[in-house]
Amino acid sequence: MITMYTTSWCPDCHAAKQALATLGLPFQEINIEQDPSAAELVMKVNNGKRSVPTLVYGEHAASMSRFSISKLRAWIEQVGLQSGQQ
Repeated sequence: MITMYTTSWCPDCHAAKQALATLGLPFQEINIEQDPSAAELVMKVNNGKRSVPTLVYGEHAASMSRFSISKLRAWIEQVGLQSGQQ
């Protein structure tokens, strides 16, 4: 399952959640404002940047800041997911 690290105020996070739902890809959401260890993980995988949304699937992590559906689709293909897959 995809883990999405978000904040409550992030418009890119809202867009990414909608896109994942539309593609039928389940995810769990973790708000980094409420979980300091999650914020640390986000900074670690994004070279010190607190960048959201950050998606993690297995060993793969990527910031989806400046979200676009094409950016999401490229990441989904890179990590080997398909629409509707868990």
